[in-house]
Amino acid sequence: MLVKRERWTPYLFILPALLILGVFRFWPIVIGLSESFYSISFLQGGAKVFTGLDNYKSLLGDPVFIKSVQVSVLFNLIINPLQILLSLGLAFLVNQRVRGVEFFRSIYLIPVAISINVSSLLWKLILDDSGMANGILSLFEIGKQPFLDSTSQALWSIIGIASWIGVPFWMLFLLAGLQGIPAQIYEAAEMDGANGMTKLFRVTLPLMRNSIGFVLIADTISNFLLFVPVYMLTQGGPELSTNLVMYEAYRRGMIYGDFGTSAAMVMMQLCIVIFVVLIQSYLFREK
Repeated sequence: MLVKRERWTPYLFILPALLILGVFRFWPIVIGLSESFYSISFLQGGAKVFTGLDNYKSLLGDPVFIKSVQVSVLFNLIINPLQILLSLGLAFLVNQRVRGVEFFRSIYLIPVAISINVSSLLWKLILDDSGMANGILSLFEIGKQPFLDSTSQALWSIIGIASWIGVPFWMLFLLAGLQGIPAQIYEAAEMDGANGMTKLFRVTLPLMRNSIGFVLIADTISNFLLFVPVYMLTQGGPELSTNLVMYEAYRRGMIYGDFGTSAAMVMMQLCIVIFVVLIQSYLFREK
């Protein structure tokens, strides 16, 4: 009897976390999946009408939705490796044993401490036509740049803003992985005649495989769900150049009242994210 009780004890400890996860994570997914099979008929007082897979079929032929998927994929293909490389470089930088490095670690974490809403508003002021960015460019006799108002620069501006927030955050995880490598391994590598580059590619990066894999997966999920900077700065424009799937789902549901199509978009986005994450998990699996 005592053995059975001890067997169930660990599950009792994680039960509160599982309940919270189920209520705030899995249950909304179930509701969203259910809503995606309905449409709202405003002619019948807002009554829900079951339409089956019609919402999904209409999205496959919707040029605006297809454009948003293309923008989201391009956005992630650029920002994910960019943030990983910058975070890794920053982790190496603040891992140096020099005087005052703790101060620089704190400075780099300021963007993480600031709300993403406040950060977006600050960048809107900086990238404005008469903002600080164009003021600095004018010192070098460079003409004013449209940034958020340009079809060729708006997406890059969102990438820059999201990276300004995300890079120091992911740096924390990579720094933890970097500091978790035993010093004895480096000493053994040096005794074998390994130089700096050899230690980097044969010791450091292979031993940080799990940390990098975790950050890549978490970063991918986070960037696929990015919403606030687009909502506050560009509203998907100009000319749908920053219209990520999450913003398009919001626009369909909250602005046009098409909640069924909005839910279908979110479900398709979820399938894309799961597919990408499975590929990443396979590539970073333990060998």
